[in-house]
Amino acid sequence: MDDKMRRRRRQVNRSNFWIAVGAVILIILLILWLTMADLAGDTDVAAMILPRF
Repeated sequence: MDDKMRRRRRQVNRSNFWIAVGAVILIILLILWLTMADLAGDTDVAAMILPRF
């Protein structure tokens, strides 16, 4: 029984590790995407301010 619980904990720790790695990769991709959009001048198309006449 004790061995079974250890294996389960190891599996959960491994899963948590890969979830954390995936989250870090997604955050890095988001930062890169926003940086490229900022450099291209295309950051917020929906909130464009129109000049008043």
